[in-house]
Amino acid sequence: MKALLLAWKNVLRNRRRSLVTILIAAVGCAAILVASGFALHTYEMLIEGAVHEYGHITLAHPDFFDREEDSPLQFGVIGHEALMTRLAFDNRVVDILPRVSFSGLISNGDKSLVFLGTGADLLRESQNRGQFFGLVSGSIRIPADKKEGNIYALVGAALARSLGARPGDSLTLLATTTSGSLNAMDVEVSGLVSTGWEELDKRLVYIDVALAQRLLMTDRVSTLSVYLKKLKDVEGFRADLLATAPGLALRTWQQQAFYYLSVKSLYNRIFGLLGLIIAALVLFSVINTLAMAVVERTREIGTLRALGTYPAEIVAQFMREGFLIGLSGVILGNLLTGAIIWSLPYFALEMPPPPGRSEGYPLLVSASLPLYVVTNLLIILLCVGAAWAVSRRAARNPIVEALGHV
Repeated sequence: MKALLLAWKNVLRNRRRSLVTILIAAVGCAAILVASGFALHTYEMLIEGAVHEYGHITLAHPDFFDREEDSPLQFGVIGHEALMTRLAFDNRVVDILPRVSFSGLISNGDKSLVFLGTGADLLRESQNRGQFFGLVSGSIRIPADKKEGNIYALVGAALARSLGARPGDSLTLLATTTSGSLNAMDVEVSGLVSTGWEELDKRLVYIDVALAQRLLMTDRVSTLSVYLKKLKDVEGFRADLLATAPGLALRTWQQQAFYYLSVKSLYNRIFGLLGLIIAALVLFSVINTLAMAVVERTREIGTLRALGTYPAEIVAQFMREGFLIGLSGVILGNLLTGAIIWSLPYFALEMPPPPGRSEGYPLLVSASLPLYVVTNLLIILLCVGAAWAVSRRAARNPIVEALGHV
């Protein structure tokens, strides 16, 4: 304790210089935490989006993910109702959504465009996807009788704009059935949706899964998306499915989240390089401060050596000073980071849309205990290492030279 108190008094010998070094360490610590926290928040958003879009686990025909279909639903799942009933008894399962993927032409009578359709339970789709199923206008409407009566569709906002369609207008869907013939279906636009992906919104059409099957003349579905209570249950549930449903192909959310994996790889490189640059700035700043302190105290070091102090004890004293500078820096850095995290939601700052997207996202920073522990230890170790580097040589100088230093 006395050694730390003496080290702190030495730090305060030149308060202005020490304060600047501590502030540099604090800003460096805060910069690493904020940048890493921003990347972490982005990862969390992308994980959440991928899970809502694909489900935690997707079940499909064994060839669905690896081969192109020659005809609609060639690799569809047969008897999905029984499988859904069996999976629903698992306490880890929250919901199971059957989906039918198809394509064709959509027309307003004067103009026809290619569309990419999804047959789904629209209400449950909206509930599970939440904010990632953006209803721009209109509403989700389900006919009382799915075999007869009105047929409603949700259309991508960009596609509706190209067709001049609004909620309440009628459009015609033309698709190829599983037998290779053509089938048409008149639908009423009940609402416009936006996924945030401009190219997807130009082709997007949602209808009820039963109506999609009727259009394609089949009882199959393309995939079954399983939503679990907890993300950590994915691997265990997947292992159980491999044992109980060997005839199906399984894909976890991570195996399908290509955008998340690409962004994570890019951000890891960008913020990793940024962290190295900041760490180098902190290291050189502390080296400069302590090197000047060593030069100013050379005669003092010679006196201590003459009185019998070992070089290792002198080096240890400078390392304690470096530790206190680093500790002060990380404390201030953590407080600064906390203030930034707390204040960002009140400013409601938005990041511009990333490439390929039409919507931005809020600028927020996440906090992570392992991230804070690693960053704080890194800054402190840099300061201690800098103190060791600059004091080691001075502590081993001949005593006569040190006492005669001017």
